[in-house]
Amino acid sequence: MAYTVVRVRGIVNVKPDIKKTLQLLNLTRVNHCVLLEEKPSIKGMLQIAKDYITWGEIEKDMLSKLITLRGKLVGDKELTNDYLKSATSYDGIDKLSQAILDNKIKYKDIPNVKPIFRLNPPKNGYEGIKRSFANKGALGYRGKEINKLIKRMI
Repeated sequence: MAYTVVRVRGIVNVKPDIKKTLQLLNLTRVNHCVLLEEKPSIKGMLQIAKDYITWGEIEKDMLSKLITLRGKLVGDKELTNDYLKSATSYDGIDKLSQAILDNKIKYKDIPNVKPIFRLNPPKNGYEGIKRSFANKGALGYRGKEINKLIKRMI
Protein backbone atom coordinates (compact mmCIF):
# COMPACT_ATOMS: atom_id res chain seq x y z
CA MET A 1 0.00 0.00 0.00
CA ALA A 2 1.18 3.52 -0.69
CA TYR A 3 0.40 6.72 1.18
CA THR A 4 -0.43 9.93 -0.62
CA VAL A 5 0.64 12.96 1.41
CA VAL A 6 -0.45 16.54 0.70
CA ARG A 7 0.92 19.62 2.45
CA VAL A 8 -1.93 21.81 3.68
CA ARG A 9 -0.33 24.59 5.73
CA GLY A 10 2.41 27.10 4.93
CA ILE A 11 5.91 27.77 6.20
CA VAL A 12 5.46 30.61 8.71
CA ASN A 13 6.25 29.81 12.37
CA VAL A 14 7.04 26.13 11.75
CA LYS A 15 9.13 24.46 14.46
CA PRO A 16 12.59 23.39 13.22
CA ASP A 17 12.06 19.64 13.72
CA ILE A 18 8.77 19.75 11.79
CA LYS A 19 10.38 21.86 9.06
CA LYS A 20 13.20 19.32 8.69
CA THR A 21 10.71 16.43 8.56
CA LEU A 22 8.73 18.17 5.80
CA GLN A 23 11.96 18.74 3.85
CA LEU A 24 12.83 15.04 4.16
CA LEU A 25 9.36 14.19 2.83
CA ASN A 26 9.90 16.61 -0.13
CA LEU A 27 6.94 18.70 0.99
CA THR A 28 8.39 22.19 0.76
CA ARG A 29 5.30 24.08 -0.43
CA VAL A 30 1.55 24.12 0.10
CA ASN A 31 -0.49 21.85 -2.22
CA HIS A 32 2.51 19.66 -3.06
CA CYS A 33 1.82 15.94 -3.04
CA VAL A 34 4.16 12.95 -2.70
CA LEU A 35 3.77 9.17 -2.78
CA LEU A 36 5.35 7.27 0.12
CA GLU A 37 5.50 3.59 0.97
CA GLU A 38 3.92 2.34 4.17
CA LYS A 39 6.59 1.53 6.74
CA PRO A 40 7.19 2.44 10.40
CA SER A 41 9.78 5.16 9.77
CA ILE A 42 7.46 6.95 7.33
CA LYS A 43 4.54 6.64 9.77
CA GLY A 44 6.68 8.27 12.46
CA MET A 45 7.55 11.16 10.16
CA LEU A 46 3.89 11.62 9.27
CA GLN A 47 2.99 11.79 12.96
CA ILE A 48 5.62 14.47 13.56
CA ALA A 49 4.27 16.64 10.71
CA LYS A 50 0.57 15.83 11.22
CA ASP A 51 -0.33 19.47 11.97
CA TYR A 52 0.80 20.58 8.49
CA ILE A 53 -0.16 17.67 6.20
CA THR A 54 -2.94 15.26 5.38
CA TRP A 55 -2.48 11.69 4.14
CA GLY A 56 -4.27 8.49 3.26
CA GLU A 57 -4.28 5.42 1.01
CA ILE A 58 -4.76 6.19 -2.68
CA GLU A 59 -6.73 3.96 -5.04
CA LYS A 60 -5.33 2.64 -8.32
CA ASP A 61 -7.55 4.65 -10.69
CA MET A 62 -6.89 7.92 -8.83
CA LEU A 63 -3.14 7.21 -8.82
CA SER A 64 -3.23 6.61 -12.58
CA LYS A 65 -5.11 9.87 -13.07
CA LEU A 66 -2.66 11.75 -10.82
CA ILE A 67 0.38 10.42 -12.70
CA THR A 68 -1.20 11.09 -16.09
CA LEU A 69 -2.28 14.66 -15.37
CA ARG A 70 0.35 15.87 -12.89
CA GLY A 71 3.39 13.60 -13.37
CA LYS A 72 6.38 15.55 -14.71
CA LEU A 73 9.87 14.77 -15.90
CA VAL A 74 12.94 16.93 -15.36
CA GLY A 75 12.62 19.95 -17.62
CA ASP A 76 8.87 20.16 -16.90
CA LYS A 77 8.00 17.63 -19.60
CA GLU A 78 4.94 15.38 -19.47
CA LEU A 79 5.28 11.81 -18.20
CA THR A 80 3.92 9.63 -21.02
CA ASN A 81 3.41 5.93 -21.71
CA ASP A 82 6.14 6.07 -24.38
CA TYR A 83 8.67 7.35 -21.86
CA LEU A 84 7.67 4.67 -19.34
CA LYS A 85 8.16 1.93 -21.94
CA SER A 86 11.68 3.16 -22.72
CA ALA A 87 12.81 3.97 -19.16
CA THR A 88 11.16 1.19 -17.12
CA SER A 89 9.90 -2.35 -17.52
CA TYR A 90 6.28 -1.12 -17.31
CA ASP A 91 4.45 -0.45 -20.56
CA GLY A 92 1.77 1.87 -19.23
CA ILE A 93 0.70 4.15 -16.42
CA ASP A 94 -1.94 1.67 -15.20
CA LYS A 95 0.63 -1.11 -14.69
CA LEU A 96 3.02 1.36 -13.06
CA SER A 97 0.26 2.47 -10.68
CA GLN A 98 -0.42 -1.11 -9.64
CA ALA A 99 3.31 -1.73 -9.10
CA ILE A 100 3.56 1.39 -6.90
CA LEU A 101 0.60 0.23 -4.80
CA ASP A 102 2.17 -3.25 -4.46
CA ASN A 103 5.50 -1.64 -3.35
CA LYS A 104 7.37 -3.19 -6.29
CA ILE A 105 8.72 0.21 -7.36
CA LYS A 106 8.89 3.66 -5.81
CA TYR A 107 7.63 6.55 -7.92
CA LYS A 108 10.78 8.57 -7.25
CA ASP A 109 12.97 5.72 -8.58
CA ILE A 110 11.74 6.24 -12.16
CA PRO A 111 14.62 7.90 -14.08
CA ASN A 112 14.33 11.69 -14.59
CA VAL A 113 10.94 11.96 -12.86
CA LYS A 114 10.12 14.75 -10.42
CA PRO A 115 9.21 13.14 -7.08
CA ILE A 116 6.41 15.60 -6.30
CA PHE A 117 3.07 16.47 -7.83
CA ARG A 118 2.15 20.16 -7.90
CA LEU A 119 -1.58 20.39 -7.33
CA ASN A 120 -4.13 23.20 -7.44
CA PRO A 121 -5.88 24.30 -4.27
CA PRO A 122 -9.00 22.15 -3.79
CA LYS A 123 -12.30 23.29 -5.24
CA ASN A 124 -14.50 24.66 -2.46
CA GLY A 125 -11.37 24.95 -0.27
CA TYR A 126 -10.02 22.92 2.60
CA GLU A 127 -12.34 21.96 5.42
CA GLY A 128 -10.29 24.01 7.90
CA ILE A 129 -6.52 24.02 8.17
CA LYS A 130 -6.34 24.23 11.96
CA ARG A 131 -8.36 21.13 12.85
CA SER A 132 -7.78 17.43 12.31
CA PHE A 133 -9.84 15.46 9.82
CA ALA A 134 -11.59 13.66 12.67
CA ASN A 135 -12.79 17.07 13.94
CA LYS A 136 -14.14 18.16 10.53
CA GLY A 137 -10.87 19.79 9.50
CA ALA A 138 -8.26 19.02 6.84
CA LEU A 139 -5.21 17.84 8.77
CA GLY A 140 -3.92 14.39 9.65
CA TYR A 141 -4.88 10.91 8.54
CA ARG A 142 -7.99 10.60 6.37
CA GLY A 143 -7.77 7.08 4.92
CA LYS A 144 -9.63 6.51 1.64
CA GLU A 145 -11.09 10.04 1.80
CA ILE A 146 -7.77 11.31 0.38
CA ASN A 147 -9.06 10.24 -3.04
CA LYS A 148 -11.87 12.80 -2.87
CA LEU A 149 -9.41 15.53 -1.92
CA ILE A 150 -7.01 14.62 -4.75
CA LYS A 151 -9.90 14.63 -7.21
CA ARG A 152 -10.80 18.17 -6.12
CA MET A 153 -7.16 19.26 -6.50
CA ILE A 154 -6.43 17.82 -9.96
